[in-house]
Amino acid sequence: MSQDTMKIPQATAKRLPLYYRFIQNLHASGKQRVSSAELSEAVKVDSATIRRDFSYFGALGKKGYGYNVGHLLSFFRKALDQDEVTNVALIGVGNLGTAFLNYNFMKNNNTKIKMAFDVDPEKVGTSIGEVPIYHLDELEKQLTSASVQVAILTVPSSAAQSITDRLAASNIKGLLNFTPARLSVPAAIRVHHIDLAVELQSLVYFLKNYSDSPEEKSQ
Repeated sequence: MSQDTMKIPQATAKRLPLYYRFIQNLHASGKQRVSSAELSEAVKVDSATIRRDFSYFGALGKKGYGYNVGHLLSFFRKALDQDEVTNVALIGVGNLGTAFLNYNFMKNNNTKIKMAFDVDPEKVGTSIGEVPIYHLDELEKQLTSASVQVAILTVPSSAAQSITDRLAASNIKGLLNFTPARLSVPAAIRVHHIDLAVELQSLVYFLKNYSDSPEEKSQ
């Protein structure tokens, strides 16, 4: 993402890939313009929020006309650096890691898992989804040679921090953490924590306590 887009609120930044995916689908279907109401229905974000998000980037649309799909597609492609491929490393080739390798973000043109790491001798030296699996001992060497700056962590919690320390020393700038561990990293590293168990518990809580509140259904 460009430096200009980094100045916007973090909540808005997180919604940009969602908008981009829908705009891609519209463009592929031949649609030339779209209203904020149509966007709202598709991405489940209210129209006022969409208009506010878009307003951070200037005049992306016209009142009474809506938004030009081609213009939005071009804008989001540039804003999200879609023309520049980001190589990603995956650490931990268990069930979740294997699923990531098989999927490998096929719908995201600018994101690709370039390499994976594990300690299982039956996995090291093999490939999954054409992604080579290296021994964890080779972590620093391989990351440096491939100029990888983003990593996905799908390892046991007990190993998460020590591996994170090694990633930090290897100039990793972004980390997607799928372990329950809350990691300590230098200020220069951005970490997004995704705890599936917590998200599931949160969903069940909302179902039990907010089932009659429409605004909570899309959280």
